[in-house]
Amino acid sequence: MTAQTSLSTRAWVELILLGLIWGGSFLAIRTALDEIGPLTSVLHRTGWAMVVLWGFVALKRLPIPRSPRIWGAFLVMGVLNNVIPFSLMAWGQLYIPTGLTSIFNAATAIFGIVVAALVFADEKLTARKVMGVGLGFSGVCMAIGVDALRQFDTTSLAQLAIVAGTLSYAFASAWARKMLGGIPPVIAAAGMLSGSTLCMIPLVLVIEGVPSLALAASTWSAIAYYAIIATALAYLLYYRVLGMAGSGNLLLVTLIIPPIAITLGALVRHETLHPGEYLGFGLLALGLSIIDGRLWRRRPTTV
Repeated sequence: MTAQTSLSTRAWVELILLGLIWGGSFLAIRTALDEIGPLTSVLHRTGWAMVVLWGFVALKRLPIPRSPRIWGAFLVMGVLNNVIPFSLMAWGQLYIPTGLTSIFNAATAIFGIVVAALVFADEKLTARKVMGVGLGFSGVCMAIGVDALRQFDTTSLAQLAIVAGTLSYAFASAWARKMLGGIPPVIAAAGMLSGSTLCMIPLVLVIEGVPSLALAASTWSAIAYYAIIATALAYLLYYRVLGMAGSGNLLLVTLIIPPIAITLGALVRHETLHPGEYLGFGLLALGLSIIDGRLWRRRPTTV
């Protein structure tokens, strides 16, 4: 895990930029889903992002791993970090607002704390983490709503699918730490996207058929945004911010994304969220802030 450092002005700017980019990805994905299937949307995302990142690798003349073990790790990472969560979330977005999807996505950090505690000896659950995780889970349950679970329907299933996607992200983070340590981030991202694209091709062909390239300009624009900008370029930006700010500060991006996604969903698709969903995000944000800890530290007094 990268150590937490203080945030410089440049790190803040790039962190906010990353949040804006990822916040816009939910609307872009939903726009593409008006014309293409969920699995096809994922194939576009991983495929085009893979091409861009391998182009970057070639431009920088970075050495490509040759070990079958590493490529096997890339394949597993692609399934955990792309195939499962991207597919579940894309399908879920057919039935729930983009803003709500982004709220559930913020639970990735909560699940990540729990999975890391189960897998790694140096990631024990402290009292502060337990409190934060408890509030985070309460927020997720609040956002889903008791009625959704009592009257289980397609919308309820879509919500649970997206939550399951965030759990897959958490396992992917643990896998990356265990198996991909020491590999340059760009190589790891390109290899992961290669593995996920390899998995998505047969899934798309069997379930949704041969993808059509005769798509509307708005669909291609959405694909270009979420595949090239919000995936390939965002990965490069993500690792820049990680290097400048550390993993602890990077948690803040999960609090920037939902307001952006909610606003764009309301402006472009006229989506609305229920008060309980906003309250759920509030509890989730409070849980994340407790886990982060900086808001609750006593500032040193000056004489």
